Amino acid sequence: MADENKEKVLFYLDELSGYKVDSDYSDIRGWEVVDADNRIIGEVDNLLVNKNSERVVYLDVEIDESLATEARKMQELPANEGAHGFMNEEGKNHLIIPIGAVSLDEDNKKVFTKDIAHDKFVRTQWINKGAHIDRDYEMKTFKNYFPDGTLDDSHNRDFYNRREFGHNRI
Repeated sequence: MADENKEKVLFYLDELSGYKVDSDYSDIRGWEVVDADNRIIGEVDNLLVNKNSERVVYLDVEIDESLATEARKMQELPANEGAHGFMNEEGKNHLIIPIGAVSLDEDNKKVFTKDIAHDKFVRTQWINKGAHIDRDYEMKTFKNYFPDGTLDDSHNRDFYNRREFGHNRI
């Protein structure tokens, strides 16, 4: 357990005392998340903060039941009938989305993924609410969302300086 905390750089906003969404930005927790195909993914449950840079880098999204249903159907297909994602265990109903991969519709309180289509979310490995986010999970998720992008597996600080973690109004 000590090793997990030593390397932990991501924290849920709710677990950090003294941290809150700046008054100049929208607190998007509870907002609906819609993908690039205009389909509902879920709802923003929490925000993940990189404590080193003191900024939000991921949205923690509780997936919509329609996404879970589609994922279960995909997993039932024989391997030769289509690509498969992760076999998500019962109860795992959260995923993360890099903050730079979304745009906000503040009038309608919606979050839109810019370049991530529905099938990517279906194939993403899901996690339990409040799960520790380690670099391995980040890398798998990032590669699923952006398979053509170059990605350095190192644990350096530059990981969060890519466009997918760019500043938004959060």
